[in-house]
Amino acid sequence: MKFQKISVALFLAGKSIQRGNRFTFILTVTIMALVFVNLVFLPSIISGVVVNFNTQSIDYSFGNLIIEPREKQVVITNVYSLKRKLDQIPEVIGSSPRTQIGATYRYKDNTQSGPLIALSPKSDMEVTKIGTKVKEGYFLEDTDTDSIVLGTTLTGNQDSRLDKSDSLGGPQVGERISVTFSNGVTRDLVVKGILDSGVYNVDLAGYVTTREMEQVLGVKDEASSILVKMRENGKEEYYKNLLMQYGVQEKVRTYKEKAGGFVNDAVTAFEIINTISTGVSLVIATVVTFIVIFINTVNKRRQIGILKAIGINKRVIVYSYVLQVLVIATCGTILGLALAGLLVMYLNINPLIFPGGAVYPVVEPGPFIRSTISLYLVSIISGFIPSYNTANEPILEAIRGPA
Repeated sequence: MKFQKISVALFLAGKSIQRGNRFTFILTVTIMALVFVNLVFLPSIISGVVVNFNTQSIDYSFGNLIIEPREKQVVITNVYSLKRKLDQIPEVIGSSPRTQIGATYRYKDNTQSGPLIALSPKSDMEVTKIGTKVKEGYFLEDTDTDSIVLGTTLTGNQDSRLDKSDSLGGPQVGERISVTFSNGVTRDLVVKGILDSGVYNVDLAGYVTTREMEQVLGVKDEASSILVKMRENGKEEYYKNLLMQYGVQEKVRTYKEKAGGFVNDAVTAFEIINTISTGVSLVIATVVTFIVIFINTVNKRRQIGILKAIGINKRVIVYSYVLQVLVIATCGTILGLALAGLLVMYLNINPLIFPGGAVYPVVEPGPFIRSTISLYLVSIISGFIPSYNTANEPILEAIRGPA
């Protein structure tokens, strides 16, 4: 009996769609498709921002792990002994000691304060990719002194209107700039290369060799941090405990811990926007579907009355309208999936440019499944209510139609 009811409901739903207004059907399906795209698109951008941040943090700023001085100490001592210990751990791909200080840069009439980072280029190439992002000139070599590589944000342009922030006014490769170190020593250094990584904090700094920094500061075998590149991303907490098990007594932090709450704050803001956008989209889908089904049932009150008069169960009538909206939701989801796929393809070719770099959409199964379920639930509810109310009208009143 139940199968018979469903068969009749399917027949009635098919006939109603077939004889209904084609334009209204296409418009409703299109609105459903756009709602689906909206439900999927923003979460994919949020995921893309997170993936972009994580990748840039690992590849350009921190590595997977960053080792910092022990408590109550300002520098790591016996750096090369610690580096040898790290490099013997099978899961470690490379380690790069770094010393970062504040410095003052001068070029012609322009003066800027910013970070100055000393590194061993050969070791750093095993951990980060900044050496591959030199757009002009060359990156440093371990034996270099009297040379510096500048980030493109710090360098800037000769036309200050092209700069996003204050800069040195566009020194060129081969020119000299004056650098005052944190101990007050001033050196004139040759610009060997200009770095453009797309990461703001990386491109805001200047880079010299460890040898240069040791000569100026008069120190040896010290560093303010050691960046560590591990064999696999995403297992930082496990690797952090592993380093401690190997006897690393310095403070070990993951790149997420080092970055602080910046990415969490950004993701939280995006999620609030996404929640509001999702709610508005679902309300629009509900209202549109409700109006379409309501108008459809009002226009067919006489037909519904006749169906009831000849013995068609009112549940079958309700089922037929619910099936209609499910068909609309299915067509909308398929069209929305196609539109979302085209949009993702376009953004993979032409990514969104954020302050932290290019962001590519990342479509994950979770938001896709939730969007599909939400769209179907909204459709069922908005199709059930008006059809249920009309189907429960007295037969004679329905047949007579509106007064």
